[in-house]
Amino acid sequence: MADLHARTPLAGVPAFSAGTCQLTEADLGPITSIAPFRGLEKSLSAALKSAHGVVFPAPNRVSVKGAARMVWTGRDQAFLIGAAPDARLAVHAALCDQSDGWAALRLHGDGCADVLARLTPLDLRLTSFATGHCARSALQHVMAILIRPEATLFEILVMRSFAATAWHDLTEAMRSVAARNSQRP
Repeated sequence: MADLHARTPLAGVPAFSAGTCQLTEADLGPITSIAPFRGLEKSLSAALKSAHGVVFPAPNRVSVKGAARMVWTGRDQAFLIGAAPDARLAVHAALCDQSDGWAALRLHGDGCADVLARLTPLDLRLTSFATGHCARSALQHVMAILIRPEATLFEILVMRSFAATAWHDLTEAMRSVAARNSQRP
């Protein structure tokens, strides 16, 4: 019989640093897609608040309470990240475990928005994309979910099969930004 072992999407690739930024693979815990049934959006939000302390987020926003986060991922859809969903939520919404389908990367440091500016068309300045914001966007040629939990931290979710591509694109952008900054007087 086969001896199977669970592996992360990047299989333990070590952290990468360039300039003021560092890129790491992250384990965000459980990821569950939650899509409210028609007409039950308000009752779902109340059930989420009761069970996890979070509400169903507005577009491009994140609702946080402790380890549990609700991250907007599209029209009438969000991800519950960091907590297994309370079974009572199934009365209000379709729930689907997405944990094994996504890779999570953390890009942090003072120049992280400059790095991402090379890969996405979003305006990531703090005045436009503040802490607690999120968006679905292209990351080079890979679709991603960008989350800004802190001013100098982005979490980047990509489909598991694109983890190595996203890692490569991010490390190249990090090298480029670091080289540009080292040449400034």
